[in-house]
Amino acid sequence: MQNGMHTDRDRCVRAVRSKDARFDGWFFTAVTTTGIYCRPSCPVVPPKPENMTFLPSAAACQQAGFRACKRCRPDTSPGSPEWNLRADLVARAMRLIADGVVDRDGVTGLAVRLGYSTRQIERQLLAELGAGPLALARAQRAQTARLLIETTGLPMADVAFAAGFASVRAFNDTVREVFALSPTDLRTRAGGGRVAPATPGTLALRLPFRAPLNPDNLFGHLAATGVPGVEEWRDGAFRRTLRLPHGHGVVALTPHPDHIGCRLTLTDPRDLTVAISRCRRMLDLDADPVAVDGQLRTDPLLAPLVDKAPGRRVPRTVDEAEFAVRAVLGQQVSTAAARTHAARLVTAYGDPVDDPEGGLTHLFPTPEALAAVDPESLPMPRTRRTTFTTLATQLASGALHLDVDSDWAETRARLLALPGFGPWTVDVIAMRALGDPDAFLPTDLGVRRAASELGLPATPAALTARAAAWRPWRAYAVQYLWATDSHPINFLPA
Repeated sequence: MQNGMHTDRDRCVRAVRSKDARFDGWFFTAVTTTGIYCRPSCPVVPPKPENMTFLPSAAACQQAGFRACKRCRPDTSPGSPEWNLRADLVARAMRLIADGVVDRDGVTGLAVRLGYSTRQIERQLLAELGAGPLALARAQRAQTARLLIETTGLPMADVAFAAGFASVRAFNDTVREVFALSPTDLRTRAGGGRVAPATPGTLALRLPFRAPLNPDNLFGHLAATGVPGVEEWRDGAFRRTLRLPHGHGVVALTPHPDHIGCRLTLTDPRDLTVAISRCRRMLDLDADPVAVDGQLRTDPLLAPLVDKAPGRRVPRTVDEAEFAVRAVLGQQVSTAAARTHAARLVTAYGDPVDDPEGGLTHLFPTPEALAAVDPESLPMPRTRRTTFTTLATQLASGALHLDVDSDWAETRARLLALPGFGPWTVDVIAMRALGDPDAFLPTDLGVRRAASELGLPATPAALTARAAAWRPWRAYAVQYLWATDSHPINFLPA
């Protein structure tokens, strides 16, 4: 898929006529005769081509005066894969908007995080998406509000503030404008879809994704490497604690054929949008598996792996700094040993939480708490202690910034400058924390073993040269290579 697909009118018309769900989130169809906008896969009879206008975002549709279709609900389609594929200003801004930065800190706060002026950000977002940061954040608030209205029994005032609106009036006006229904009418229309939670403050949601999705390595990896007390596999769900802007939460994520079940318990409902965004990012739900697998299938040695189990995702993280620390703990030790090291730190320095429904006990320690750890208390070689304490100190001081808006190339360079950080550690952080879809691990033991078995070049340099044909999806190729092994990361727990 290329950037700006909405400008290719013929291609968009073909996608709408074929009701191709693969294009949901890539563009939106606005119908000039009805004033409604739809996703490409909308089940209704397609309008005449002369009545179609194609726009790049739901926010652009809303800003142009179009209302969301009540049949296909375009505001709930998976997000554009563009924002996880790119590391430019627009992509970084979109990841921050999804993480709630505009709602918390305004456009000025967004500009500070990105290091650009508000005018530059406005201009670039308008040029590519047809809407500025405020309109994009407003569209996200509307989507969150609809989710809460239709799937919970929360009072409308609570829905308004949980979705990020500054007032109930703004909430009512936005819902009426975007959906052509009042909040009460939306809830009535949803009928019996609401499920009463077993625990107060708990919400049950459905997270959409583009098919196919293979859950084996995704949930298998998260479960097999889970830190006791912070993460667990229980009753068919991956559960973990979340450190959020206004409080903390516990999430349970369950794979289903057509969605991911998401059960969230939050101490502050204002964190809902951020929690959903981080869970989607951890599970790589906005990926485009058709594009990824199509590219990897062009290699005759990879094609059988892709055909056998298509739709593999890259297991990522809800906390970039946490993952970097865990990557250091996992250097040159087994998965079990890395989990043990992390569990000790969690017990000693993590913040305790209550989990009546499971066995979660703590939030992962903050960089500030880890920076205060006595290096002599760490059961690891002295050189790795230096690596650990340097990383924790850099993160705590702000000298090293790891977040959804990180510049991939710049962050790689900063990490490589730290003691004990070699290419493997830096690229595994780039792959699973920063979200670089092209990160590659040619020195990884599992990758080299798989390459040898498949007849791919065995040396890192030769394998990297061969892998150039897999770009920009080399991180996904790593998942297919790892899957040739019998390691528990490749299988759903029993």
